[in-house]
Amino acid sequence: MVARTFSRILWALLVAGAALLAARMAWAGAPLLGAALFAAAAFAAWVYTTARAHAPRYLLPGLAAFAVFVLMPLLYTVYIAFTNFSGEHLLSQDRVRAWFAQDLYAPRDDRFSFRLHPAAAPGQYQVVVPMGNGDLGNNLLISRPFTPAEAAAGQPVVLALNVAAPTAKPLPLRDVVAARPWLNSARFSFPGSPVPLRLVGLRALGFRLPLWSEDDEKLVHAVTGQVLVPDPKRGNYVDEQTGAPVGPGWRVWVGTENFRLIFRDPAIRAPFLKIFGWNVAFAFLSVATTFAIGVALACLLQWKALRGRAIYRTLLILPYAIPAFIPILVFKGLFNEGFGEINQILTALFGIAPKWFTDPGLARAMILIVNAWLGYPYMMIIASGMLQAVPDELYEATAIDGAGPWTNFWKVTLPQIFPPLFPLLIASFAFNFNNFSLIYLLTGGKPDIIGSATVAGTTDLLVSYVFRMAFKDSSARFGFASAVATLLFFVVALLAWQQLRFSRPAPAAKGGRP
Repeated sequence: MVARTFSRILWALLVAGAALLAARMAWAGAPLLGAALFAAAAFAAWVYTTARAHAPRYLLPGLAAFAVFVLMPLLYTVYIAFTNFSGEHLLSQDRVRAWFAQDLYAPRDDRFSFRLHPAAAPGQYQVVVPMGNGDLGNNLLISRPFTPAEAAAGQPVVLALNVAAPTAKPLPLRDVVAARPWLNSARFSFPGSPVPLRLVGLRALGFRLPLWSEDDEKLVHAVTGQVLVPDPKRGNYVDEQTGAPVGPGWRVWVGTENFRLIFRDPAIRAPFLKIFGWNVAFAFLSVATTFAIGVALACLLQWKALRGRAIYRTLLILPYAIPAFIPILVFKGLFNEGFGEINQILTALFGIAPKWFTDPGLARAMILIVNAWLGYPYMMIIASGMLQAVPDELYEATAIDGAGPWTNFWKVTLPQIFPPLFPLLIASFAFNFNNFSLIYLLTGGKPDIIGSATVAGTTDLLVSYVFRMAFKDSSARFGFASAVATLLFFVVALLAWQQLRFSRPAPAAKGGRP
Protein backbone atom coordinates (compact mmCIF):
# COMPACT_ATOMS: atom_id res chain seq x y z
CA MET A 1 0.00 0.00 0.00
CA VAL A 2 2.81 2.41 0.90
CA ALA A 3 4.73 1.52 -2.26
CA ARG A 4 1.63 2.11 -4.41
CA THR A 5 1.02 5.49 -2.78
CA PHE A 6 4.67 6.47 -3.24
CA SER A 7 4.52 5.40 -6.90
CA ARG A 8 1.43 7.50 -7.51
CA ILE A 9 3.09 10.52 -5.90
CA LEU A 10 6.10 10.11 -8.17
CA TRP A 11 3.90 9.83 -11.27
CA ALA A 12 1.91 12.87 -10.17
CA LEU A 13 5.13 14.86 -9.87
CA LEU A 14 6.20 13.60 -13.32
CA VAL A 15 2.89 14.67 -14.87
CA ALA A 16 3.12 18.05 -13.15
CA GLY A 17 6.64 18.53 -14.50
CA ALA A 18 5.49 17.51 -17.97
CA ALA A 19 2.60 19.98 -17.72
CA LEU A 20 5.00 22.78 -16.76
CA LEU A 21 7.37 21.88 -19.58
CA ALA A 22 4.46 21.66 -22.04
CA ALA A 23 3.28 25.12 -20.97
CA ARG A 24 6.75 26.54 -21.56
CA MET A 25 6.94 24.87 -24.98
CA ALA A 26 3.54 26.30 -25.90
CA TRP A 27 4.69 29.74 -24.73
CA ALA A 28 7.83 29.34 -26.90
CA GLY A 29 5.72 28.69 -29.99
CA ALA A 30 5.44 24.88 -30.06
CA PRO A 31 1.95 24.13 -28.68
CA LEU A 32 1.47 20.85 -30.57
CA LEU A 33 4.76 19.43 -29.31
CA GLY A 34 3.92 20.54 -25.78
CA ALA A 35 0.46 18.96 -25.96
CA ALA A 36 1.96 15.70 -27.28
CA LEU A 37 4.49 15.65 -24.42
CA PHE A 38 1.80 16.19 -21.79
CA ALA A 39 -0.49 13.56 -23.36
CA ALA A 40 2.35 11.02 -23.44
CA ALA A 41 3.25 11.66 -19.79
CA ALA A 42 -0.41 11.45 -18.70
CA PHE A 43 -0.94 8.20 -20.63
CA ALA A 44 2.23 6.64 -19.15
CA ALA A 45 1.09 7.64 -15.65
CA TRP A 46 -2.31 6.06 -16.24
CA VAL A 47 -0.79 2.83 -17.58
CA TYR A 48 1.60 2.37 -14.66
CA THR A 49 -0.85 3.33 -11.90
CA THR A 50 -4.08 1.60 -12.91
CA ALA A 51 -4.74 -2.04 -12.19
CA ARG A 52 -6.52 -2.56 -15.53
CA ALA A 53 -3.45 -2.06 -17.75
CA HIS A 54 -0.99 -4.84 -17.03
CA ALA A 55 -0.11 -5.86 -20.60
CA PRO A 56 0.52 -2.30 -21.90
CA ARG A 57 3.10 -1.81 -19.15
CA TYR A 58 5.46 -4.17 -20.98
CA LEU A 59 4.65 -2.84 -24.45
CA LEU A 60 4.84 0.85 -23.63
CA PRO A 61 8.68 1.23 -23.53
CA GLY A 62 9.07 -0.37 -26.96
CA LEU A 63 6.17 1.59 -28.40
CA ALA A 64 7.60 4.81 -26.97
CA ALA A 65 11.00 4.11 -28.52
CA PHE A 66 9.32 3.30 -31.84
CA ALA A 67 7.34 6.54 -31.72
CA VAL A 68 10.35 8.70 -30.82
CA PHE A 69 13.00 7.17 -33.09
CA VAL A 70 10.93 5.94 -36.06
CA LEU A 71 7.45 7.39 -36.24
CA MET A 72 8.21 11.01 -35.31
CA PRO A 73 11.14 11.41 -37.77
CA LEU A 74 9.04 9.79 -40.47
CA LEU A 75 6.05 12.06 -39.89
CA TYR A 76 8.27 15.12 -39.65
CA THR A 77 9.97 14.23 -42.94
CA VAL A 78 6.60 13.86 -44.65
CA TYR A 79 5.48 17.19 -43.18
CA ILE A 80 8.64 18.95 -44.42
CA ALA A 81 7.96 17.53 -47.90
CA PHE A 82 4.87 19.74 -48.10
CA THR A 83 6.72 22.95 -47.14
CA ASN A 84 9.32 25.19 -48.77
CA PHE A 85 11.80 24.53 -45.95
CA SER A 86 15.33 25.20 -47.25
CA GLY A 87 18.49 27.09 -46.49
CA GLU A 88 16.75 30.22 -47.76
CA HIS A 89 13.56 29.59 -45.74
CA LEU A 90 14.71 28.72 -42.24
CA LEU A 91 13.21 31.52 -40.16
CA SER A 92 9.73 32.54 -39.10
CA GLN A 93 8.17 35.66 -40.57
CA ASP A 94 8.79 37.58 -37.34
CA ARG A 95 12.45 36.59 -37.44
CA VAL A 96 12.68 37.77 -41.03
CA ARG A 97 11.25 41.15 -40.05
CA ALA A 98 13.81 41.30 -37.24
CA TRP A 99 16.53 40.52 -39.79
CA PHE A 100 15.48 43.51 -41.88
CA ALA A 101 15.23 45.66 -38.74
CA GLN A 102 18.88 45.07 -37.83
CA ASP A 103 20.07 46.43 -41.18
CA LEU A 104 21.36 49.99 -40.62
CA TYR A 105 22.79 52.81 -42.74
CA ALA A 106 24.88 55.91 -41.97
CA PRO A 107 23.19 59.25 -42.74
CA ARG A 108 26.43 60.93 -41.61
CA ASP A 109 30.00 59.63 -41.84
CA ASP A 110 31.16 61.00 -38.47
CA ARG A 111 32.81 58.57 -36.10
CA PHE A 112 33.61 59.25 -32.45
CA SER A 113 35.90 57.32 -30.17
CA PHE A 114 34.50 56.50 -26.75
CA ARG A 115 35.49 55.11 -23.39
CA LEU A 116 33.40 52.84 -21.20
CA HIS A 117 33.70 53.55 -17.45
CA PRO A 118 32.18 51.79 -14.44
CA ALA A 119 29.76 54.16 -12.67
CA ALA A 120 29.66 54.78 -8.96
CA ALA A 121 26.68 52.48 -8.45
CA PRO A 122 27.41 48.77 -8.88
CA GLY A 123 26.25 47.30 -12.18
CA GLN A 124 26.06 50.69 -13.95
CA TYR A 125 28.26 52.23 -16.62
CA GLN A 126 29.00 55.59 -18.22
CA VAL A 127 30.18 56.40 -21.72
CA VAL A 128 32.64 59.24 -22.29
CA VAL A 129 33.09 60.71 -25.80
CA PRO A 130 36.04 63.12 -26.25
CA MET A 131 35.05 65.75 -28.84
CA GLY A 132 38.55 67.03 -29.64
CA ASN A 133 38.44 70.20 -31.81
CA GLY A 134 34.95 69.62 -33.16
CA ASP A 135 31.80 71.72 -32.90
CA LEU A 136 31.73 71.29 -29.12
CA GLY A 137 35.38 72.19 -28.63
CA ASN A 138 37.70 70.31 -26.35
CA ASN A 139 34.87 68.94 -24.25
CA LEU A 140 33.69 65.60 -23.04
CA LEU A 141 30.24 64.24 -23.79
CA ILE A 142 29.31 62.06 -20.83
CA SER A 143 26.30 59.82 -20.44
CA ARG A 144 24.26 59.40 -17.33
CA PRO A 145 24.81 56.13 -15.46
CA PHE A 146 22.89 53.31 -17.12
CA THR A 147 22.54 49.55 -16.73
CA PRO A 148 23.19 46.91 -19.43
CA ALA A 149 19.47 46.03 -19.30
CA GLU A 150 18.54 49.59 -20.28
CA ALA A 151 21.06 49.56 -23.12
CA ALA A 152 19.94 46.13 -24.37
CA ALA A 153 16.32 47.33 -24.39
CA GLY A 154 17.27 50.16 -26.75
CA GLN A 155 16.37 52.96 -24.36
CA PRO A 156 18.14 56.19 -25.49
CA VAL A 157 21.06 57.20 -23.27
CA VAL A 158 21.64 60.98 -23.35
CA LEU A 159 25.14 62.33 -23.94
CA ALA A 160 25.59 65.80 -22.39
CA LEU A 161 28.25 68.26 -21.27
CA ASN A 162 27.01 68.93 -17.76
CA VAL A 163 27.19 65.38 -16.45
CA ALA A 164 29.65 64.53 -13.70
CA ALA A 165 32.63 62.65 -15.06
CA PRO A 166 33.18 59.12 -13.79
CA THR A 167 35.94 58.67 -11.24
CA ALA A 168 36.81 55.08 -12.21
CA LYS A 169 39.34 54.28 -14.91
CA PRO A 170 38.02 53.22 -18.37
CA LEU A 171 37.52 49.53 -18.93
CA PRO A 172 40.21 47.69 -20.93
CA LEU A 173 39.50 46.44 -24.43
CA ARG A 174 38.72 42.87 -23.34
CA ASP A 175 35.95 44.12 -21.04
CA VAL A 176 34.54 46.25 -23.87
CA VAL A 177 34.51 43.14 -26.07
CA ALA A 178 32.65 41.25 -23.32
CA ALA A 179 30.09 44.08 -23.16
CA ARG A 180 29.41 44.06 -26.92
CA PRO A 181 26.19 41.96 -26.70
CA TRP A 182 24.39 44.81 -24.95
CA LEU A 183 26.47 47.66 -26.39
CA ASN A 184 25.33 46.67 -29.90
CA SER A 185 21.74 47.47 -28.87
CA ALA A 186 22.58 50.71 -27.05
CA ARG A 187 21.60 54.09 -28.52
CA PHE A 188 23.18 57.38 -27.46
CA SER A 189 21.53 60.72 -28.27
CA PHE A 190 23.95 63.34 -29.64
CA PRO A 191 23.36 67.03 -28.82
CA GLY A 192 21.58 68.80 -31.66
CA SER A 193 21.10 65.66 -33.80
CA PRO A 194 17.92 63.57 -34.17
CA VAL A 195 20.03 60.62 -35.32
CA PRO A 196 21.36 58.48 -32.44
CA LEU A 197 24.87 57.18 -32.08
CA ARG A 198 25.40 53.42 -32.11
CA LEU A 199 28.36 51.12 -31.78
CA VAL A 200 30.24 50.84 -35.11
CA GLY A 201 33.54 49.44 -33.78
CA LEU A 202 35.23 48.28 -30.62
CA ARG A 203 36.17 51.85 -29.76
CA ALA A 204 33.94 53.95 -32.05
CA LEU A 205 30.38 55.30 -32.21
CA GLY A 206 28.65 56.51 -35.36
CA PHE A 207 25.34 57.83 -36.60
CA ARG A 208 23.10 54.94 -37.65
CA LEU A 209 19.43 54.61 -38.61
CA PRO A 210 17.34 51.56 -39.61
CA LEU A 211 17.56 50.94 -43.36
CA TRP A 212 14.00 49.54 -43.51
CA SER A 213 10.94 51.13 -41.95
CA GLU A 214 7.68 49.26 -41.37
CA ASP A 215 4.48 50.46 -43.05
CA ASP A 216 1.80 48.06 -41.82
CA GLU A 217 2.95 44.75 -43.38
CA LYS A 218 5.19 46.45 -45.92
CA LEU A 219 8.87 47.36 -45.58
CA VAL A 220 10.16 50.61 -47.10
CA HIS A 221 13.80 51.27 -47.93
CA ALA A 222 14.93 54.50 -46.26
CA VAL A 223 17.33 55.49 -49.06
CA THR A 224 15.87 54.19 -52.33
CA GLY A 225 12.20 54.05 -51.36
CA GLN A 226 11.93 50.41 -52.47
CA VAL A 227 8.79 48.75 -51.10
CA LEU A 228 8.71 45.10 -50.06
CA VAL A 229 5.49 43.19 -49.51
CA PRO A 230 5.11 39.73 -47.92
CA ASP A 231 4.22 36.88 -50.27
CA PRO A 232 2.54 34.16 -48.14
CA LYS A 233 2.66 31.62 -50.99
CA ARG A 234 6.41 31.87 -51.52
CA GLY A 235 7.42 32.72 -47.95
CA ASN A 236 9.44 35.79 -48.97
CA TYR A 237 9.35 39.55 -48.97
CA VAL A 238 9.21 40.53 -52.65
CA ASP A 239 9.66 43.77 -54.50
CA GLU A 240 6.26 45.41 -54.98
CA GLN A 241 7.03 46.25 -58.62
CA THR A 242 9.14 43.38 -59.94
CA GLY A 243 8.05 40.55 -57.63
CA ALA A 244 11.69 39.50 -57.06
CA PRO A 245 12.37 38.02 -53.60
CA VAL A 246 14.57 40.04 -51.26
CA GLY A 247 16.37 38.74 -48.18
CA PRO A 248 15.78 35.44 -46.36
CA GLY A 249 12.38 33.75 -46.35
CA TRP A 250 10.23 31.84 -43.92
CA ARG A 251 8.68 28.40 -44.00
CA VAL A 252 5.20 28.10 -45.51
CA TRP A 253 2.93 25.26 -46.63
CA VAL A 254 3.28 24.64 -50.38
CA GLY A 255 1.16 21.49 -50.69
CA THR A 256 2.32 19.05 -53.37
CA GLU A 257 4.56 21.60 -55.09
CA ASN A 258 7.76 19.68 -54.25
CA PHE A 259 6.33 16.44 -55.65
CA ARG A 260 5.08 18.15 -58.81
CA LEU A 261 8.45 19.82 -59.24
CA ILE A 262 10.08 16.40 -59.61
CA PHE A 263 8.12 15.69 -62.78
CA ARG A 264 7.34 19.21 -64.02
CA ASP A 265 10.75 20.92 -64.16
CA PRO A 266 12.90 19.39 -66.95
CA ALA A 267 16.11 20.42 -65.17
CA ILE A 268 15.00 18.34 -62.17
CA ARG A 269 12.98 15.60 -63.88
CA ALA A 270 15.77 14.41 -66.18
CA PRO A 271 18.42 13.98 -63.42
CA PHE A 272 15.84 12.44 -61.09
CA LEU A 273 14.80 9.84 -63.68
CA LYS A 274 18.47 9.08 -64.44
CA ILE A 275 19.22 8.59 -60.76
CA PHE A 276 16.09 6.48 -60.25
CA GLY A 277 16.95 4.27 -63.23
CA TRP A 278 20.53 3.82 -62.03
CA ASN A 279 19.23 3.14 -58.50
CA VAL A 280 17.05 0.27 -59.72
CA ALA A 281 19.78 -1.09 -62.01
CA PHE A 282 22.37 -0.87 -59.23
CA ALA A 283 20.18 -2.73 -56.74
CA PHE A 284 19.25 -5.41 -59.28
CA LEU A 285 22.81 -5.92 -60.60
CA SER A 286 24.21 -5.94 -57.06
CA VAL A 287 21.80 -8.69 -56.04
CA ALA A 288 22.44 -10.63 -59.25
CA THR A 289 26.24 -10.48 -59.02
CA THR A 290 26.46 -11.24 -55.31
CA PHE A 291 23.95 -14.07 -55.70
CA ALA A 292 25.82 -15.59 -58.63
CA ILE A 293 29.24 -15.34 -56.97
CA GLY A 294 27.97 -16.46 -53.58
CA VAL A 295 26.09 -19.50 -54.89
CA ALA A 296 28.98 -20.48 -57.17
CA LEU A 297 31.46 -20.37 -54.28
CA ALA A 298 29.04 -22.18 -51.96
CA CYS A 299 28.63 -24.98 -54.51
CA LEU A 300 32.39 -25.15 -54.98
CA LEU A 301 32.98 -25.40 -51.25
CA GLN A 302 30.41 -28.22 -51.08
CA TRP A 303 32.63 -30.29 -53.40
CA LYS A 304 33.90 -33.06 -51.15
CA ALA A 305 36.95 -33.71 -53.32
CA LEU A 306 38.25 -30.18 -52.68
CA ARG A 307 41.01 -30.18 -50.09
CA GLY A 308 41.33 -27.39 -47.53
CA ARG A 309 37.69 -26.36 -47.78
CA ALA A 310 37.70 -24.96 -44.24
CA ILE A 311 40.64 -22.68 -45.06
CA TYR A 312 39.02 -21.45 -48.26
CA ARG A 313 35.71 -20.87 -46.50
CA THR A 314 37.43 -18.82 -43.78
CA LEU A 315 39.33 -16.70 -46.30
CA LEU A 316 36.22 -16.07 -48.41
CA ILE A 317 34.19 -14.97 -45.38
CA LEU A 318 36.81 -12.41 -44.27
CA PRO A 319 35.35 -9.51 -46.32
CA TYR A 320 32.08 -9.99 -44.42
CA ALA A 321 33.86 -9.82 -41.05
CA ILE A 322 35.59 -6.49 -41.77
CA PRO A 323 33.56 -3.25 -41.34
CA ALA A 324 32.37 -2.14 -44.77
CA PHE A 325 33.89 1.34 -44.69
CA ILE A 326 37.44 -0.09 -44.50
CA PRO A 327 37.31 -2.05 -47.80
CA ILE A 328 35.49 0.85 -49.47
CA LEU A 329 38.28 3.28 -48.60
CA VAL A 330 40.90 0.69 -49.59
CA PHE A 331 39.24 0.22 -52.99
CA LYS A 332 39.03 4.00 -53.38
CA GLY A 333 42.81 4.08 -53.17
CA LEU A 334 43.25 1.03 -55.42
CA PHE A 335 41.10 2.63 -58.16
CA ASN A 336 42.86 6.00 -57.92
CA GLU A 337 43.32 7.20 -61.49
CA GLY A 338 46.87 8.50 -61.01
CA PHE A 339 48.48 6.39 -58.29
CA GLY A 340 46.19 3.39 -57.76
CA GLU A 341 47.60 -0.09 -58.10
CA ILE A 342 44.83 -1.20 -60.47
CA ASN A 343 45.66 1.50 -63.03
CA GLN A 344 49.37 0.86 -62.63
CA ILE A 345 48.86 -2.83 -63.46
CA LEU A 346 46.56 -2.02 -66.42
CA THR A 347 49.06 0.53 -67.70
CA ALA A 348 51.95 -1.93 -67.46
CA LEU A 349 50.04 -4.78 -69.14
CA PHE A 350 47.79 -3.05 -71.68
CA GLY A 351 48.88 0.59 -71.75
CA ILE A 352 45.52 1.91 -70.51
CA ALA A 353 44.58 3.99 -67.46
CA PRO A 354 40.76 4.05 -67.07
CA LYS A 355 39.17 7.19 -65.61
CA TRP A 356 37.33 5.39 -62.83
CA PHE A 357 36.10 8.53 -61.06
CA THR A 358 35.45 10.87 -63.99
CA ASP A 359 33.83 8.60 -66.58
CA PRO A 360 30.18 7.86 -65.57
CA GLY A 361 30.14 4.35 -67.01
CA LEU A 362 33.42 3.33 -65.43
CA ALA A 363 32.42 4.89 -62.11
CA ARG A 364 29.27 2.79 -62.05
CA ALA A 365 31.22 -0.34 -63.01
CA MET A 366 33.68 0.36 -60.18
CA ILE A 367 30.79 0.67 -57.71
CA LEU A 368 29.35 -2.68 -58.82
CA ILE A 369 32.76 -4.35 -58.51
CA VAL A 370 33.30 -3.05 -54.99
CA ASN A 371 29.76 -3.94 -53.93
CA ALA A 372 30.18 -7.47 -55.32
CA TRP A 373 33.26 -7.84 -53.12
CA LEU A 374 31.34 -6.61 -50.09
CA GLY A 375 28.17 -8.63 -50.71
CA TYR A 376 29.18 -12.07 -51.95
CA PRO A 377 30.17 -13.49 -48.49
CA TYR A 378 26.64 -12.98 -47.18
CA MET A 379 25.14 -14.80 -50.15
CA MET A 380 27.76 -17.54 -49.86
CA ILE A 381 26.94 -18.13 -46.19
CA ILE A 382 23.20 -18.24 -46.82
CA ALA A 383 23.56 -20.49 -49.87
CA SER A 384 25.86 -22.84 -47.95
CA GLY A 385 23.17 -23.28 -45.32
CA MET A 386 20.54 -23.91 -47.99
CA LEU A 387 22.72 -26.50 -49.71
CA GLN A 388 22.86 -28.54 -46.51
CA ALA A 389 19.12 -29.10 -46.84
CA VAL A 390 19.30 -30.50 -50.39
CA PRO A 391 18.94 -34.33 -50.17
CA ASP A 392 21.87 -36.33 -51.54
CA GLU A 393 19.39 -38.79 -53.03
CA LEU A 394 18.52 -36.23 -55.70
CA TYR A 395 22.12 -36.09 -56.91
CA GLU A 396 22.37 -39.88 -56.80
CA ALA A 397 19.27 -40.12 -58.98
CA THR A 398 20.65 -37.67 -61.53
CA ALA A 399 23.99 -39.49 -61.52
CA ILE A 400 22.18 -42.67 -62.54
CA ASP A 401 20.70 -40.73 -65.48
CA GLY A 402 24.19 -39.56 -66.46
CA ALA A 403 23.75 -35.88 -65.52
CA GLY A 404 26.85 -33.75 -65.05
CA PRO A 405 27.60 -30.90 -62.58
CA TRP A 406 26.06 -28.24 -64.81
CA THR A 407 22.83 -30.19 -65.18
CA ASN A 408 22.76 -30.90 -61.45
CA PHE A 409 23.05 -27.20 -60.70
CA TRP A 410 20.24 -26.09 -63.02
CA LYS A 411 17.91 -29.04 -62.47
CA VAL A 412 18.46 -29.81 -58.78
CA THR A 413 20.50 -27.27 -56.81
CA LEU A 414 19.02 -23.99 -58.02
CA PRO A 415 15.34 -25.10 -57.88
CA GLN A 416 15.91 -26.34 -54.32
CA ILE A 417 17.64 -23.26 -52.88
CA PHE A 418 16.06 -20.42 -54.86
CA PRO A 419 12.52 -20.40 -53.32
CA PRO A 420 13.74 -20.07 -49.70
CA LEU A 421 16.40 -17.58 -50.84
CA PHE A 422 13.95 -15.35 -52.71
CA PRO A 423 12.75 -13.33 -49.66
CA LEU A 424 16.38 -12.73 -48.73
CA LEU A 425 17.06 -11.52 -52.27
CA ILE A 426 14.23 -9.01 -51.87
CA ALA A 427 15.74 -7.87 -48.58
CA SER A 428 19.14 -7.53 -50.26
CA PHE A 429 17.51 -5.51 -53.05
CA ALA A 430 15.97 -3.15 -50.49
CA PHE A 431 19.30 -2.81 -48.67
CA ASN A 432 21.20 -1.99 -51.87
CA PHE A 433 18.43 0.38 -52.93
CA ASN A 434 19.47 2.50 -49.90
CA ASN A 435 23.20 1.71 -49.88
CA PHE A 436 24.28 5.18 -48.82
CA SER A 437 27.69 4.43 -47.29
CA LEU A 438 29.08 2.81 -50.47
CA ILE A 439 28.24 5.79 -52.67
CA TYR A 440 29.16 8.43 -50.11
CA LEU A 441 32.57 6.94 -49.27
CA LEU A 442 33.56 5.74 -52.75
CA THR A 443 32.45 8.42 -55.23
CA GLY A 444 30.35 10.92 -53.29
CA GLY A 445 27.78 10.67 -56.12
CA LYS A 446 30.17 12.15 -58.68
CA PRO A 447 30.73 12.78 -61.56
CA ASP A 448 27.96 15.38 -61.49
CA ILE A 449 25.16 15.51 -64.04
CA ILE A 450 25.66 18.58 -66.25
CA GLY A 451 22.66 20.89 -66.50
CA SER A 452 20.92 19.66 -63.38
CA ALA A 453 19.04 22.26 -61.33
CA THR A 454 20.01 20.40 -58.15
CA VAL A 455 23.17 18.75 -56.86
CA ALA A 456 22.95 15.41 -58.69
CA GLY A 457 25.58 12.90 -59.77
CA THR A 458 25.68 10.04 -62.23
CA THR A 459 26.53 7.57 -59.44
CA ASP A 460 24.06 8.97 -56.94
CA LEU A 461 21.39 6.74 -55.49
CA LEU A 462 18.17 8.35 -54.34
CA VAL A 463 19.33 8.26 -50.73
CA SER A 464 22.65 10.00 -51.50
CA TYR A 465 20.80 12.40 -53.81
CA VAL A 466 18.56 13.37 -50.90
CA PHE A 467 21.57 13.78 -48.59
CA ARG A 468 23.45 15.99 -51.04
CA MET A 469 20.42 18.21 -51.66
CA ALA A 470 19.79 18.64 -47.94
CA PHE A 471 23.34 18.99 -46.60
CA LYS A 472 25.75 19.59 -49.50
CA ASP A 473 23.80 22.01 -51.69
CA SER A 474 24.28 25.70 -50.91
CA SER A 475 20.51 26.24 -50.90
CA ALA A 476 19.87 23.20 -48.62
CA ARG A 477 16.50 22.27 -50.15
CA PHE A 478 15.11 20.31 -47.20
CA GLY A 479 11.53 20.36 -48.50
CA PHE A 480 12.38 18.95 -51.91
CA ALA A 481 14.79 16.43 -50.37
CA SER A 482 12.02 15.31 -47.99
CA ALA A 483 9.68 14.83 -50.95
CA VAL A 484 12.21 12.53 -52.63
CA ALA A 485 12.78 10.75 -49.29
CA THR A 486 9.02 10.23 -48.95
CA LEU A 487 8.88 8.59 -52.39
CA LEU A 488 11.90 6.49 -51.43
CA PHE A 489 10.14 5.39 -48.25
CA PHE A 490 7.13 4.14 -50.21
CA VAL A 491 9.41 2.17 -52.58
CA VAL A 492 11.24 0.51 -49.69
CA ALA A 493 7.96 -0.10 -47.84
CA LEU A 494 6.62 -1.85 -50.95
CA LEU A 495 9.72 -4.04 -51.11
CA ALA A 496 9.39 -4.89 -47.41
CA TRP A 497 5.74 -5.79 -47.92
CA GLN A 498 6.70 -8.06 -50.81
CA GLN A 499 9.37 -9.71 -48.66
CA LEU A 500 6.83 -10.42 -45.92
CA ARG A 501 4.39 -11.69 -48.51
CA PHE A 502 6.86 -14.17 -49.99
CA SER A 503 8.12 -15.17 -46.53
CA ARG A 504 4.70 -16.50 -45.49
CA PRO A 505 4.34 -20.25 -45.52
CA ALA A 506 2.11 -21.56 -48.26
CA PRO A 507 -1.39 -22.43 -47.08
CA ALA A 508 -2.09 -26.11 -46.63
CA ALA A 509 -4.13 -27.77 -49.35
CA LYS A 510 -7.69 -28.62 -48.54
CA GLY A 511 -8.04 -32.12 -47.27
CA GLY A 512 -4.33 -32.46 -46.58
CA ARG A 513 -2.40 -32.45 -43.38
CA PRO A 514 -2.34 -29.15 -41.41
